[in-house]
Amino acid sequence: GIGFAVIFRLAPRLAAAQASWLLFGLVLFAVTLIIIRDHRQLDGFTYTIGLLGLLMLLLPLAPGIGREVRGARLWVDLGPIQFQPSEIGKVLIVIFAASYLNARRELLAVATRRLGPIALPEPRHLGPLLLAWGISLAVLFFEKDLGSSLLFFGIFVVMLWVATARGAYLALGGVLFAIGAFLGYQVFSHVQDRVTVWLHVLDPEYVQGDGFQVAQSLFALATGGIAGTGLGLGRPQEIPDVETDFVFSAIGEELGLLGTMAVLLLFVILIGRGFRAALQRDGFGQLLAAGLTTILALQTFVIIGGVTRLIPLTGVTLPFVSYGGSSLVANFVLLALLVRVSAAPEVRRGDWEGG
Repeated sequence: GIGFAVIFRLAPRLAAAQASWLLFGLVLFAVTLIIIRDHRQLDGFTYTIGLLGLLMLLLPLAPGIGREVRGARLWVDLGPIQFQPSEIGKVLIVIFAASYLNARRELLAVATRRLGPIALPEPRHLGPLLLAWGISLAVLFFEKDLGSSLLFFGIFVVMLWVATARGAYLALGGVLFAIGAFLGYQVFSHVQDRVTVWLHVLDPEYVQGDGFQVAQSLFALATGGIAGTGLGLGRPQEIPDVETDFVFSAIGEELGLLGTMAVLLLFVILIGRGFRAALQRDGFGQLLAAGLTTILALQTFVIIGGVTRLIPLTGVTLPFVSYGGSSLVANFVLLALLVRVSAAPEVRRGDWEGG
């Protein structure tokens, strides 16, 4: 509701399209609940779902239908329909990862080798982590999409940690992420530009240049102060792409610190309930709920961290708030799956099938 109100205020011409996507998302939410009566139904289609997810991630690379926007190849054009297949691809990949890791969690949890102070399993069991790293690098290098690459790899590392309870995977994942980020910085000029803007956005040569968007975002947040200028009384339109990447800054200007904290607390409640749904469920349900919730958590952190200059800006949407049909529809499907997991009966850890 907050997202739609802000989009209607910022870009009335887009409000009708956003309302249509909202209704379509609600329909898919209901359809998902009707078709999937038990989340464990999905556990029987591990590799089919995985292949579909990989296809969605790589579909923008297809010649003729893939489209590059602002240096990133994320969009697919199918006649009058334009969408980002990676949004639904992330949900499918989480379903696949939950099923795969649940079937192999015992093998992945056993440490037989040591790398200095870090205990690791057999090298052949590190395949899932290395595969996720490879796919995230492919998304980064071929689609030039830093945000989706970060999200995909982060989600898989968190799910691997939940499956095994081994901090070594978090440490190894951090090392692999640092290597991938360094490679991306060395290869792509737009990644270098974003890091430079992040470090020097308020320098005179960047405020009116490459750092204009982020600088205006910071000015908008500063203008909002504690209580904001009032809904409809600010000037967030001076921020390019304010209805997509910088909608949080518009909320900060017109609703102030109180408004942004309210939005953040709503996300905290939503994410908290998602992780709560993962507790005391079957192994597949636990991993599925944790992975789906991690999508929301990481995506929220990445975009809010970018517009507030905590981290370099990446082009992802703020879930349920930013303008964008692909993200909105995918997130409603994600919520429906979380509802199904949370509705399942609680079980003791020892009763999990396969673990």
